[in-house]
Amino acid sequence: MPEGDTVWQAARRLHDALAGKALIRSDFRVPRYATVDLTGRTVLGTTPRGKHLLTRFEGGLTLHTHLRMEGAWKVYGSDERWRGGPAHQIRAILGTADRTAVGYRLQVLEFLRTGEEERAVGHLGPDLLGPDWNSDRALANLLADPARPLGEALLDQRNLAGIGNIYKSELCFLIGATPWLPVGALPADRAAQLPGLAKRLLEANRDRPVRRTTGLRNQDLFVYGRAPRPCLRCHTPIRVADQGDGSRERPTYWCPACQTGPGPGPPPSRRTRTTN
Repeated sequence: MPEGDTVWQAARRLHDALAGKALIRSDFRVPRYATVDLTGRTVLGTTPRGKHLLTRFEGGLTLHTHLRMEGAWKVYGSDERWRGGPAHQIRAILGTADRTAVGYRLQVLEFLRTGEEERAVGHLGPDLLGPDWNSDRALANLLADPARPLGEALLDQRNLAGIGNIYKSELCFLIGATPWLPVGALPADRAAQLPGLAKRLLEANRDRPVRRTTGLRNQDLFVYGRAPRPCLRCHTPIRVADQGDGSRERPTYWCPACQTGPGPGPPPSRRTRTTN
């Protein structure tokens, strides 16, 4: 699942390439929209909302897309070869006189009236990189279910929008708690730091080609993807285990010495599915 900064970068590429220009080509390779033709319409712009992309066209129409695990939007020049994947993986093509945006492996693609975009994204919590950001509301959302494991609460886009699996692991390390610690067990001062810390991390990385959370020259991340290498702080081997509701388990990294709280164990009897 892409992180919020990755989606923000994709939105900016699409906006810079297409906004204010009329389409000379549109092609949607999903059965439901195979006959939709937007040729001649002007693209008003693309905006991110958490991990969702909203591309708006004149006439009050919005294309809502979500990358999920493998999706990507690629932008090419008029004479440039498309290199995002084989043709059968293409789901959408938006072409202007000088740029073509190609959507590969898009897991969500739907059209909405622009005035009804909330049907697709209204469930999301405050957007870490959006104008609706509200730290107090994000914290209240995280603490609303005190028994929920911290890692699952951070991934739930209804609490705050934009955190993916990488930032989940990194935030838990920086806050000094394992991803399995119940949110309600976090000391109040550390819980209060979470929304602001998450926002600073995403803002610091939204313009970077390589994501970095450490501030170190030769190491980009503290724990994610580093098992079983030594922790950068204490040299204890980093561990990895799956965390999730069974249908969406994700590899989760942590340092058992630097982070307090329980490790992975049998799944609790009550699970709340993460909403993207």
